[in-house]
Amino acid sequence: MAALSRAASCLTRRPQAQPSRLQAARAMASSLFGHVEPAPKDPILGVTEAFLADPSPDKVNVGVGAYRDDNGKPLVLDCVREAERRIAGNLNMEYLPMGGSIKTIEESLKLAYGEDSELIKDKRIAAVQALSGTGACRLFADFQKRFLPDSQIYIPTPTWSNHHNIWRDAQVPQKSFTYYHPESRGLDFSGLMNDIKNAPDGSFFLLHACAHNPTGVDPTEEQWREISHLFKVKKHFPFFDMAYQGFASGDPERDAKAIRIFLEDGHQIGCAQSYAKNMGLYGQRVGCLSILCEDEMQAVAVKSQLQQIARPMYSNPPVHGALVVSIILSDPELKSLWLKEGMADRIIGMRTALKENLEKLGSPLSWEHITNQIGMFCYSGMTPEQVDRLTNEFHIYMTRNGRISMAGVTTGNVEYLANAIHEVTKSK
Repeated sequence: MAALSRAASCLTRRPQAQPSRLQAARAMASSLFGHVEPAPKDPILGVTEAFLADPSPDKVNVGVGAYRDDNGKPLVLDCVREAERRIAGNLNMEYLPMGGSIKTIEESLKLAYGEDSELIKDKRIAAVQALSGTGACRLFADFQKRFLPDSQIYIPTPTWSNHHNIWRDAQVPQKSFTYYHPESRGLDFSGLMNDIKNAPDGSFFLLHACAHNPTGVDPTEEQWREISHLFKVKKHFPFFDMAYQGFASGDPERDAKAIRIFLEDGHQIGCAQSYAKNMGLYGQRVGCLSILCEDEMQAVAVKSQLQQIARPMYSNPPVHGALVVSIILSDPELKSLWLKEGMADRIIGMRTALKENLEKLGSPLSWEHITNQIGMFCYSGMTPEQVDRLTNEFHIYMTRNGRISMAGVTTGNVEYLANAIHEVTKSK
């Protein structure tokens, strides 16, 4: 009877619910990715997020690395608007080849290497369209790792933070070389030359062609010649990141002077170009990677390998921005308009205005470096603590290394900015 009772009890007991397939899948996914922690915030994008969340009517954002007009608004150049008008309804949107737009590449090489470059005529340059300057650097880093696996890259101190990410993720070992001199707010030329001299022969060096980011400090023409000579002696390979050609001084030829000096001295070089800053095509991701080779046969081989690296990354580059660039650079009228649109002039004018306002306030510090530096950024020399005061007391946002984006400085806020900087630096 006891056995029958237990059996009856089992028959009437409610069965335990079995987990659904969806629940099981969720549990498995949780166990697979449960160890993944949130990535640290990008320091520059974090500045913009904080700025947008601040309700203060006086807030100023001088952290963003994108051009703004004198009203603090994003700007689309007239030459870009005209190029887009010509594209609309007239050109297809088919896939580009793996190497990108041939016309965009041709015009990019003329811009970097010279309109009448013999190197272009001799077909010694392997070049592909890239996803702006970041993509060009990453393609080269992967090429370096694949074909020169024992090499490393020397990167200046400081540099654009993403340079470190790019070569790290390509698994290329990094070394640093001296560049900036904090006390003078200028170039540590002797330190730079010593590091170039002491690096193993045949080392790879990352160089900013113009408007060094974040310092705005560039070598003089004579210093570039000395650097080039020492590179020749040491058989180093220079890789130029040229993100600001035409934006730094307003003259693309002047901004390419460092590259031309190295070419005159017979170097093989690599070059990453971007049209984000100089044409305002930030979201279009248009750039070019070029590598100068010994001869045409070598250039063909190198280009084929660059395309093979690009294929599993993104297959082929986007078409619209490439069309805009090729139309502007190949049309004399539009190219002339591009050169006259004055982004560099406004930046240079704001440098002068900021310096003069600080001097009028009786600042005990020298602010000569504001106008001595060039390009998008001013490396102010302010400490992280002073930057925190600017944010907390004056609602002024910038990265904690003291880098000011001059694009965010306008005639409407330059006096307020100068007063705030004076307040946090006058007792230094």
